[in-house]
Amino acid sequence: MGNPLAVASMILPWPVVRRGARDHPVRTLQDLLRARGERVTVDGLFGPRTEAAVEAFQRGAGLTVDGIVGPRTWQALIVTVRRGSTGYAVRGVQEEFQFRNLSGDPHRGLQVDGIFGPRTDAAVRAFQEALGIAVDGIVGPVTWRALVSGMLAG
Repeated sequence: MGNPLAVASMILPWPVVRRGARDHPVRTLQDLLRARGERVTVDGLFGPRTEAAVEAFQRGAGLTVDGIVGPRTWQALIVTVRRGSTGYAVRGVQEEFQFRNLSGDPHRGLQVDGIFGPRTDAAVRAFQEALGIAVDGIVGPVTWRALVSGMLAG
């Protein structure tokens, strides 16, 4: 498979997301904030409540408190998930695959249910294979970055 650092360098950079952003990857950001115990509605709108949740998370993580989600905040925010995992971080992964659902029908494609079962595992593995990164079904830092940066999103 080659040098994992070389492969990781081909992944798009973490997006910078701030107040006023909407849709992708805001829903995923909100799911991850919830996974980290912040109270925020998952609505795809980066408004004052999401900004306050980001600032609270940044404060608690010892990061610069600016309400802007850049590389350091994403890296601190992500939660590694795999088959058998449940909760908001899994919902974030599933939101990413729903974003990539080009059918236009949210009932087709991966359901956002917070359960990392066989369908989520298969979607993650296919995504990893398409990118040429380690196919292990684990959504860790490299896979998260590829997802939230919008890779393979039609």
